[in-house]
Amino acid sequence: MLENWDFWEMILRASGAFFVLLLMTRLMGRKQLGQLTFFNYITGIALGSIAANIASETNVHYLNGITSLLWWTILTILVGYLSLKFSTARVAIDGQPVTVIKQGNILENELGKLRLNMDDLGMLLREQKVFSVMDVENAVFEPNGKLSVMIKEEKQPVTKKDQNIFTVKPMYIPMELISDGNIVEKNLKEAGVSLEWLKNQLHISGLDVKDVFYVELQKDGTLYIDKRNDNMKE
Repeated sequence: MLENWDFWEMILRASGAFFVLLLMTRLMGRKQLGQLTFFNYITGIALGSIAANIASETNVHYLNGITSLLWWTILTILVGYLSLKFSTARVAIDGQPVTVIKQGNILENELGKLRLNMDDLGMLLREQKVFSVMDVENAVFEPNGKLSVMIKEEKQPVTKKDQNIFTVKPMYIPMELISDGNIVEKNLKEAGVSLEWLKNQLHISGLDVKDVFYVELQKDGTLYIDKRNDNMKE
């Protein structure tokens, strides 16, 4: 009789933990499910570990386990909210992209700060189907540990659109200059453009800094501009 009770207790605990964990992952959103950063990754592991303890450890009181799961979820949502609203918190929690190859040159100091060696860099490039550093114009190490690569223009596959078009060296690395309505001063400096230049470019488009949500510098020096609330119905 006792063995039967233990069996059904485990079934009930596992079922409860399963549905609570399902609810929590829905509440935390797709960013958490996608594990876009290392923080998202370790938070997901911790949630799974807590749920597993609730399901399998009979010496852990069920309500105490659920409370731990709920509180961990609340903390994760709170941190996500802070990183959404405050760029300084986002950098502190998730880190920021780091350029490791710029205009074909490897930035050894940046690699050292990231504790990456050339073997690591070569592996990350091969994961992007790039087998020679010589083919790379720019490469950015993302907060999730992956490498984003821009291939040199002359090394890129030719499409029908590219036929009979001369190869032009890009003027800039595409990068965000305004994100979530905030000016990214680090990227302005890296791109070699001033805040006044950015304001003048926006002024030409009839906009002010406060009017835009996102601005991205393109390779040819033009700007991609997304205005604030431009997707809201009148």
